[in-house]
Amino acid sequence: MASLFPSPDDDTADMPELCEINVTPFIDVMLVLLIIFMVVSPLATVDLKIDLPAATAKPEPRPDKPLFVSLKADHSLYLGESPVARGQLGRLLDAETGGDRQRTLFFQADKQAAYEDVLGVMDALRQAGYLKVGLVGREGGG
Repeated sequence: MASLFPSPDDDTADMPELCEINVTPFIDVMLVLLIIFMVVSPLATVDLKIDLPAATAKPEPRPDKPLFVSLKADHSLYLGESPVARGQLGRLLDAETGGDRQRTLFFQADKQAAYEDVLGVMDALRQAGYLKVGLVGREGGG
């Protein structure tokens, strides 16, 4: 009777052992599953017709004209279109917003402005109590 394991005096004992795992069937199964999921996933969306009730609450009023704080390359600071001294920024913001420190401000700085100056203005806004500051960039990346 033939043995599954070669005997030491057999000619096959000199052959190296085969220790590789054949991953080709695994890859085939994964590709079939991928195709099945790609075909089935669009069918999983649910399209229900629902008659939603109308809202009774009044829509919130839109905020007033956005308030821009601008820093130019020559270190000049502007609130809207008018120039502002850094020491008066907090007082003028309070006058412009009516003391509403929850209002969002938009800060735009010239790309030639020093990083130190940008952080100085942002720190002045924080010290004045205005924590909601949006940074404005120019579209186009150029």
